[in-house]
Amino acid sequence: METVQLRAMNTDVLLAAEGQSDQLQPGFEQARQFIQEGESRFTRFSEQSELSELNRSAGERFHASPDLFSVVSLARRFFHLTRGLFDPSILPDLKRVGYDRSMDLLRQQGPAPLFESLLAGERPSLSEMDLDEADHTILLPHGMALDLGGIAKGWIAEQAANILSSVSTASVVDAGGDMFLVGLPSGLEQWPVELEDPLQPENILISLKVNPGAVATSTVTKRVWKQADKDRHHIIDPRTHAPAISDWISVTVVAPHAYEAEVFAKALLIAGPQEAQGIAHNSGIQFSYLAVDQAKKIWGNQESLENLLGTSQNFGFKPLLLPVA
Repeated sequence: METVQLRAMNTDVLLAAEGQSDQLQPGFEQARQFIQEGESRFTRFSEQSELSELNRSAGERFHASPDLFSVVSLARRFFHLTRGLFDPSILPDLKRVGYDRSMDLLRQQGPAPLFESLLAGERPSLSEMDLDEADHTILLPHGMALDLGGIAKGWIAEQAANILSSVSTASVVDAGGDMFLVGLPSGLEQWPVELEDPLQPENILISLKVNPGAVATSTVTKRVWKQADKDRHHIIDPRTHAPAISDWISVTVVAPHAYEAEVFAKALLIAGPQEAQGIAHNSGIQFSYLAVDQAKKIWGNQESLENLLGTSQNFGFKPLLLPVA
């Protein structure tokens, strides 16, 4: 299997495909260009991006490209399916807690100062956003600004993997934990996917076996920084307007689409064990998930065990302690 690596969307991106080399190279180039164009369209860290233009248009109708309209439409749909735990309108909260520039720059320069008097203000609900499918226009209410980072990253990874699939028998795009797999490598019945230990990234916590489709992991241990004496991370709980406090430190979701996996990984991480089952059950989408807590216990459900771990032992929704590699 041939591979190409690049840096995009503030993460390391891996492209891999199996097939004839002379056909793969044009496919890699086309996928790379698509990823870079997608980053330029969806990033909130460039004033020239289409997303930034949309955010500046709040209060007026904005004519969006088909790609932007599709991702914003998906965002609104999953806002409702997750009972508001996935909410791309948390951008003001991200900026307030210091995530006001790309993670690469944040790590180099440090976050903005913390002003205790700067409280989270009231903002309109994402349900107030109006989309007109007939002419691809979006109306953000005054005071709303979107961060499409995660869902856009998953969507881009899936589109890029499908581009590669046109010239390969098996392909995968892994964009910093948002992964989409097409076909199967020669001689394999499933894709082997290693789940990183969120507390010791150099170790593998567990190895999964997954079918073609999507895998995504959200964690509170990766994109972290200090703002004054406060620990911060990028998973914002829309209910508190602050970095989420959860019994879980990472959630991995396997789903048909990369944007689904990304959305539910984030929503279940915020929800924790008390609410995760209800969100998964009521979503109407078939997906499996595994969550890791501070004690490195693995949480999931029977379907997750059977599909991902190759075991049928019955433990329901109780945690299963698995050895760390």
